[in-house]
Amino acid sequence: MLRILGSRRTLCDGLSRRDFLRVSALGSGLASTLSQGSQAANPNQLPGFGKAKSVLLLFLYGGASQLETFDPKPDAPIEIRGKLGSIPTAMPGYRVCEGLPRISRTINRCTVIRSMTHPYPIHGTAFSVTSTPILDTPMQDNPRDPRHWPFVGSIVDFLEDQRSQGVRPPLPRNIALPFLHSSRRRHPIHNAGPYAAFLGRAYDPVWTEFEGDGYRPMKYHFGGEIATVDDPYGGIDAKARFVLGKTDAATSEVTLDRLDQRRSLLNQFDRARRDLDSQDRVKAFGRSQDLAFSLATSPRLRQALDVRKEPVALRERYGMTLFGQACLVARRLVEAGGRFITVFWDEYGWVNSAWDTHYWHYPRLTEQLLPGFDMAFSALIEDLEARGLLDETLIICTTEHGRTPKLDANGDHPSGKGQGGRNHWSRAYSTVLAGAGVARGKVVGRTDRIAGDVVDGAVSPKDILSTAYHLAGIDPHTQIQDRFSRPMPIGGEGRVLTEVLS
Repeated sequence: MLRILGSRRTLCDGLSRRDFLRVSALGSGLASTLSQGSQAANPNQLPGFGKAKSVLLLFLYGGASQLETFDPKPDAPIEIRGKLGSIPTAMPGYRVCEGLPRISRTINRCTVIRSMTHPYPIHGTAFSVTSTPILDTPMQDNPRDPRHWPFVGSIVDFLEDQRSQGVRPPLPRNIALPFLHSSRRRHPIHNAGPYAAFLGRAYDPVWTEFEGDGYRPMKYHFGGEIATVDDPYGGIDAKARFVLGKTDAATSEVTLDRLDQRRSLLNQFDRARRDLDSQDRVKAFGRSQDLAFSLATSPRLRQALDVRKEPVALRERYGMTLFGQACLVARRLVEAGGRFITVFWDEYGWVNSAWDTHYWHYPRLTEQLLPGFDMAFSALIEDLEARGLLDETLIICTTEHGRTPKLDANGDHPSGKGQGGRNHWSRAYSTVLAGAGVARGKVVGRTDRIAGDVVDGAVSPKDILSTAYHLAGIDPHTQIQDRFSRPMPIGGEGRVLTEVLS
């Protein structure tokens, strides 16, 4: 089993931490020989190991309803199945919500998991995208809570940074769109999850920033207040763009000569503080500094982010929405050599936005959520396939939980006024995988007649993460040490889902 040590400088035999990392990481491409449960002794002997050159995580924040996406129940009572019907798909015998006609024709390239389940019916991004074994509301509301485990993209970045001995890749290994998670809502709390935790902030994702406005007004409700928001997830102008967040603002008027002068000055300071170089905080700062200069002076990432270079017809095929254009940028990042790319369908302007449909469930589904998702996801699958990239790109489309099987009787119940919806439900929901190493045209797991509980093939978010590590060529049993020098398996309690592998 591979172990990557954390904060200690030397081991008991005197081997330096840096030397140990280099020797360990170079040993076998981050593979190990530890077995777990009934899985094979060598994880890299399971199908698909290392097949994914890129990993693309699509996160539908808020809790997408399983009933109105990938697990409709057409034979359930109307207060369960709701107002939307289901349609057949390219997979014989499998149906999806009628709001996903394009996805119904491309779903045969995917594996659908209908049996996702966990015990935390809160907006637990952190539980979905890290291997933390526990979650509570204070943790979720504090990205820097010391109990957090690192984001999956941060771990990929960290391990491959060690393996490459610090050599910078052409693009950052860990990029996230469209803006810092939960930073565009009217609420002071930022959600935890996509952060590097004890690996240090140098391994946080490189976030883009979205410049543009929405033009589709949507009603959102929170705490007794109702607001109308011009939500870009409903539609954006063709001039909208993605930039390098704070890096763009800091360097937009800085010439290369001035950057060189600044680097020279920093190098002088570096020589003056040579004795501090062994400290982890200084090392993390140095990595952030190098990354900032790399982003400022290299055009490759900026070119990949410039979605305006794409043909109008292709942009419209993805959908002229924030999620659709972010998915198109993600495809451009894959082409440019991106390793781990995350696209959030995030809250905007108001809490209880995105897929958090406590209120106006059906108007929001039919006017914004389902059409935008249907266009973007299907176009992404078809576009990657047409370019020969689907078989080397792992796509994970997930959410933090599902929605209650029974509709809110005061709102979107058939006898109500249409202002209510479905509430949080983590006992059963859906995830879709596609691409590198993933079986095509397969459905895994089953829920009961109301999509309320898993009755066959339960899958944890930790299993999704372990499978992602495996397909990315990283043994999920690889251990790193947390801030207290305790060994932590990067996949936590997860297992590689052999049933989804091709």
